[in-house]
Amino acid sequence: MSSSSCLTSSTHAFNFKTQLYFLRLKRFTAPSTFCYPESKYQISRRGIALRGIVAAGITAMESASSLPPKPAQGLERLPFRPEGYNFWTWRGHKIHYVEQGEGPPIVLVHGFGASAFHWRYNIPELAKKYKVYAIDLLGFGWSEKALIDYDAIIWRDQVVDFLKEIVKEPAVVVGNSLGGFTALATAATLPEKVVGVVLLNSAGQFGDPSAKLDEPEENVLEKFIIKPFKDIFQRVVLGFLFWQAKQPARIESVLKSVYINSSNVDDYLVESITQPSLDPKAGEVYYRLMSRFMSNQRKYTLDSLLSQMSCPLLLIWGDLDPWVGPTKAKKIKEFYPNTTVVNLQAGHCPHDEVPELVNTGLLDWLSTLNLEKPPLSATVNV
Repeated sequence: MSSSSCLTSSTHAFNFKTQLYFLRLKRFTAPSTFCYPESKYQISRRGIALRGIVAAGITAMESASSLPPKPAQGLERLPFRPEGYNFWTWRGHKIHYVEQGEGPPIVLVHGFGASAFHWRYNIPELAKKYKVYAIDLLGFGWSEKALIDYDAIIWRDQVVDFLKEIVKEPAVVVGNSLGGFTALATAATLPEKVVGVVLLNSAGQFGDPSAKLDEPEENVLEKFIIKPFKDIFQRVVLGFLFWQAKQPARIESVLKSVYINSSNVDDYLVESITQPSLDPKAGEVYYRLMSRFMSNQRKYTLDSLLSQMSCPLLLIWGDLDPWVGPTKAKKIKEFYPNTTVVNLQAGHCPHDEVPELVNTGLLDWLSTLNLEKPPLSATVNV
């Protein structure tokens, strides 16, 4: 895969229609360089397949060595714990989350393949003034590798219930990449519990008015011959890509392609991403995520979610992101005027690449929301 701002993909990128499959057999060609036009905001399923677990990994709990916390750029870092921090049962599944600090709550939601560890330089700093939660989405991090049919809103439901059952008070929800899409969907679904949203190079796409939502019915040939054969072929290809993507050298290479300043691509980060594939269910979860989870992306578009929001929005955007450029942030701002934008010279994960700048921008914006809890009135006995 090229380490440039272009992605390596087949000639035909996926458009996330449920009846389309990982490769179109009649049109399959050798991989070629493919750049996403800024106006589309589509995410290629194969592009995700090649980089998905590298963005931070489906973490396995066993066999992970404990690395001592070592500050980078003078910042305190969240200690990596192979056994995890806190756990919550959601719909019968084990969900991992980190909780630190006291004060108004902030919920951090990682991107595709990531975990709470990816907020390693943000949690300690934010926790000095706020109560910080960082949740591992189902199928990722230390959360259970559930063998379910993933779709685009499963994590929205998880975060909504997390706010209701664990946080239990209005919070600011912060998300990177896929976590940004999840944060928006959460705010649109549960506005009374979300007082602010922060997006860092968010996933998601704006709706296409000309697109047809109704899918044509499959004929007998497609349903019983073509589809099963494509499913088998897709599983074989994704299995190979999963094996390829989990190699340490490959992980480091891809991380350096999206971290413009790669100084934070260290052994600690690479090891935390290498370990995920050790879970016995990781390969099957990866297959299900890559083949099914974006099935209803077109229904839950950025404009549809933003139309249901009423809280302040902050965009912290790595303008040098080879996957999601600054044009997307500009369009969000135009569509949703109650938006503050902080542009940074960073890549797809600015919170880990330039954490000191992200922390400053986030804390400055949070201070404008008047989130501080009023002091309790003193009781006077007479």
